[in-house]
Amino acid sequence: MPESADGRSSRRQFLSAAGTVVTAAGLAACATGGSNPPASASAGLSAAAARPGSSEAATTAASPGPGLMPGGAAAAVAHGPRDRPQVALTFHLGPHEADQDLSLAHRLLTEAAELLVSITVFAVGQWLDEHRDLVPVILAAGNELANHTYSHPVLTALPADLVAAEIIGCRDVLARLAPAQGRYFRPSGTSTATPLILAEAGAAGYRTVVDFDVDPLDYTSPGADAVVARVRAGVRPGSIVSMHFGYPGTVTAFARIVTNLRTAGLVPVSVRDLLV
Repeated sequence: MPESADGRSSRRQFLSAAGTVVTAAGLAACATGGSNPPASASAGLSAAAARPGSSEAATTAASPGPGLMPGGAAAAVAHGPRDRPQVALTFHLGPHEADQDLSLAHRLLTEAAELLVSITVFAVGQWLDEHRDLVPVILAAGNELANHTYSHPVLTALPADLVAAEIIGCRDVLARLAPAQGRYFRPSGTSTATPLILAEAGAAGYRTVVDFDVDPLDYTSPGADAVVARVRAGVRPGSIVSMHFGYPGTVTAFARIVTNLRTAGLVPVSVRDLLV
C-alpha cells in the first residue's frame, strides 16, 4: 500500500509514543451477554438526565464530533460499497476486566502502524476517560476513534432515556479527548441496531450507526487460527469486521488477517474511508 512521507512520519511518532505510555489495567470483550450499567456508571453519564430534544441536551448535541447533527433516526450500515476492494477492520476497546492486559492494545496498535494499516477503534467512553493516555497513541498512526456507549451495557435492555444517556455520554467524552474524532456510533450488547437505538443515535447527532457483516467471535477466545479462518471465510469487498483488543488470539491473528486481505486484493481501511 503506498504511503506518504507524512504517513511514515506519523507512524514513527506513534511507535515512539507507544513505548512511553504506562501499562494499565485491562480490556474486555464486547460479548452479547451483560448487564445494565450500575448506578455509579449511570450517574457519571454527562447527559443522563437530559433526553435529546430537551433544552439541556440541545446545548451540547450539535457541537461534538465531526458531522454530528441531531435529527431523525440514524441509518444502520453493516458494510460499505461492494464494488470497491476495501475492508474496514474495527476493534472494540474497554471496559476494564480482570486478567486482561492493556499491553495487548499497545501490541496491536504497534503492529497496525508497522503494517501501515489504519483501524477504527470503537471505545467505551467511561473506560477511555480513565485511560486517556491511550488516546494520542491510537491517533498518532492515523487510526479512527468512534463511540461504543459510555458504560457498555446491553443496550437493547435499556429504556429510551438510558439509551440516549449512553450514546451522549460517550459522545461527550470523545469530544473532550479527541474533538476531531467520533463520527460513528456502534451499540454494545447487540450485533444489530434496533429502531429505538437508531432513533436515539440520530437525536444525539449520529447519522450513521455502524454494524458489521463479519464477526469472528474473537471474544470467545477460539484461538488465532480460528479468528484468521473466520475472517477469511466471511470477508468480501466492503466488509466491516468486528474484533477486540483484549484477546491474545486476536492480536496474534492480526498480521495474518492483513496478509490474507492483501493477497486477496483487498485493502484494509478505516470506516471513515470505507464509507466515503
